[in-house]
Amino acid sequence: LQDILIRFNRMRGCDALWQPGTDHAGIATQMVVERQLGEQGIALDRGRQPQGATQPGNDKVIGRDDFIEKVWEWKAESGGTIIGQLRRLGASCDWSRERFTMDDGLSRAVRKVFVALYKEGLIYRDQRLVNWDPMFHTAISDLEVEQRETVGKLWYFKYPLEGFENKYITVATTRPETMLGDTGVAVHPDDERYRDLIGKNVVLPLVGRVIPIVADDYSDPEKGSGAVKITPAHDFNDERAGHRHKLRKISILDKTGRIAPLPEDVDPGVSARIVTLSVTEARKAVVEFLEQAEQLVKVEDHRHAIGTCYRCKTVVEPFNSSQWFVRMNDPEHSLAQAAIDAVRDGRVRIIPEGWKKNYFGWMEQIEDWCVSRQIWWGHQIPAWYCRNCNPGSALETSPDGTPLIGPEAKPVVSRSVPGKCPSCGGTDLVRDPDVLDTWFSSALWPFSTLGWPEETKDLKTFYPTSALVTSFDILFFWVARMIMMGLKFMGEVPFRDVYIHALVRDAEGQKMSKSKGNVIDPLGVMEQYGTDALRFTLAAMASPGRDIRLAEERIAGYRNFANKIWNAARFVLMNLGENPAGFSPDDRSMADRWIEIRLNRCAAKVHAALEAYRFDEAAQAVYQFIWNEFCDWYIELSKPRLSGESKEQAAAARGTMAATLETALRLLHPFMPFITEEIWQKLPHEGESICVASFPRGRSLAAEDEAVEGMMDDIIGIVTAIRSIRTELGISPKQEITGGFKPDREEYGRKIINRGLDDIKRLTRLSDFSMNPSEESGRSAYSHRVASGLILVGLEGVDLQKAASMLGKTLAGKKSEREKIEAKWKNPDFARNAPADVVEEADRRRNELNRELADFGQKHDQINRMIKERGP
Repeated sequence: LQDILIRFNRMRGCDALWQPGTDHAGIATQMVVERQLGEQGIALDRGRQPQGATQPGNDKVIGRDDFIEKVWEWKAESGGTIIGQLRRLGASCDWSRERFTMDDGLSRAVRKVFVALYKEGLIYRDQRLVNWDPMFHTAISDLEVEQRETVGKLWYFKYPLEGFENKYITVATTRPETMLGDTGVAVHPDDERYRDLIGKNVVLPLVGRVIPIVADDYSDPEKGSGAVKITPAHDFNDERAGHRHKLRKISILDKTGRIAPLPEDVDPGVSARIVTLSVTEARKAVVEFLEQAEQLVKVEDHRHAIGTCYRCKTVVEPFNSSQWFVRMNDPEHSLAQAAIDAVRDGRVRIIPEGWKKNYFGWMEQIEDWCVSRQIWWGHQIPAWYCRNCNPGSALETSPDGTPLIGPEAKPVVSRSVPGKCPSCGGTDLVRDPDVLDTWFSSALWPFSTLGWPEETKDLKTFYPTSALVTSFDILFFWVARMIMMGLKFMGEVPFRDVYIHALVRDAEGQKMSKSKGNVIDPLGVMEQYGTDALRFTLAAMASPGRDIRLAEERIAGYRNFANKIWNAARFVLMNLGENPAGFSPDDRSMADRWIEIRLNRCAAKVHAALEAYRFDEAAQAVYQFIWNEFCDWYIELSKPRLSGESKEQAAAARGTMAATLETALRLLHPFMPFITEEIWQKLPHEGESICVASFPRGRSLAAEDEAVEGMMDDIIGIVTAIRSIRTELGISPKQEITGGFKPDREEYGRKIINRGLDDIKRLTRLSDFSMNPSEESGRSAYSHRVASGLILVGLEGVDLQKAASMLGKTLAGKKSEREKIEAKWKNPDFARNAPADVVEEADRRRNELNRELADFGQKHDQINRMIKERGP
């Protein structure tokens, strides 16, 4: 779709730029390279083994610098895959401008933005709860967490009331292991069961810690026991509740997702039993302890969602750690509100508009953006810590040499390596080991790739950009963040239009998945059916708001379209002559004028559709014109004139045919660049390449044009009707028959006969086509209504029994199809659960079948009457 837009606008004479490039995909790339190194027996010196590593004793261990070198080696070998696929697809980017988010220019932009935001107080460091991936020991974004529904357990435990004998409050939880970090119990303020307990304390089982009972709307009286434990260091809702009630944060997990050394108030026997256990193992152990202590009330099956990393599928843990954040809603300068306003006031359009609701819903609830990641591949945060100014626990070193930066450490943030500490003049500085979230650098893409922070000519020319074509799943990852950063650093939105494209699914509407075996490989498809066919298929199916159900049959169909164009071009080139432009307009036939008018209409429709991002409507318009009007009708109508006695008319037909094909190729070029360029170069043309030829625009039609178009359309309608009658009745194309025409308007009907008689007879193999046939011949003829009147086909010599049988089979087939559709409608779950487009199509087809059954029923009755009157 990007390439269609860029080719369309380039041909319109716009100064068009498609900026190509890739981001460095921090966590994903780290994961891939670590796995490959693990297969080679190489481990990273980060306190864990990479996926697929050989036995630790055989491992070679490498540090950060060596690992980053390995990543660059991998990028050199494999990193060009995406760019190679784009080139294979025919993407007409400006490849000389290809950028990478880790290249020097973009890295400078990243550092400048980070330092500027930090100095304004919009970037800060804090210790708080984040989504933690225990596999890769890093924070991840909320958007990178997939919620997976699972059937787990809901455990009910007794929490003894302090100062009361044998009295307790029952607390329900899906995570018994986290109770070791409980610092409160919440009940709803309006829950009569617990109102008199608010303000009292409970004694935490296994620990002995005294924790308060607080009133909070967070507790739902309808769920579980109505009382929930508060573990501020292990649940985001609990963290907010803990903040409201000033409760302690006690973390019980380490960065590997295992139980960390526990506080001293935990029973030593319990602590010795569960420290270093995994979450699952610890959960089982805690339940066993509480069951032995007779504090387990009951257990229920419970369906709930658990968060997993969308990359590695590891269960994500809320984890308390020191991280860097971008402030989204600063009172003086709200990055989020500025981005909301830009879409609300129309400076940025989201297409289709339905996605605006999703955008606003997320932006209005946005939290501060955690931008630090605890991996090695990426933009290392430009912050340093002075050992002299940050003594003791504020700045320690782990066994693997990684600096451990305490939450109280004070950073020196700088665009370049500081020579000395600005506070004490010391030179013993340690750099923050974290890297920035990949989307931080990607958020700068619209202006960093154009040379910012320098005031370049490209920046002045192309910023703000016109359009972004992207997927809904990165509307928040990328689109919103580009808008925020563009407004902040450029003072303008980064783009005017955001077109959200569909998801490509398989033919059954299922999401493509390697595990399901339903993935369609684009490279394989292009090899089999041609790149143009794949491109055209995706464009023709790109209806706003609907996912694409891609079947190879559709791609094969558009390969046939390419073949049709190729064969038509061969015919035109065979008949081209020496000077196809050298003909007089006076020698043009009605067909010549008609195809010019239809081409004009097509150009206007394609132009308007592409401006409105209706790729499907544009593709269907050019398809309809080339296949039906140009190939099936105009070329057939022109053949007698090409071989006729009049050289003038032959020249007019050749010239019109060549000019029409050349213009149609320019209309088609954004969709099918390869075949159009190949054919266009063989036709008379101006310019070096079709990709910089002018894009056709439609013009206003005169009344005379519309009259010619209408008459030609009626002639085509008559031919189509007679051909349909032959098919319906099983009349051989070789069998000559007679026909008649009863026009609704006498004078107009005579014009049709005068101008189109030869074409009608030739294209339908009629021995005669008369005006207003007699009543007697009309009674023995088969009738069919067209827009301009009634068509009659004589059935002398026609096998009526065969005709009746053909119509009977048609009726039976359509009745069977209608019964199947009706069976769907009788099932109440169909309309309720089926996708909206499936329901809509079923309803449309049902109504269409009802009309067809009525029509064919009348025709069947007519033939049966004729059999009775005169025998078969």
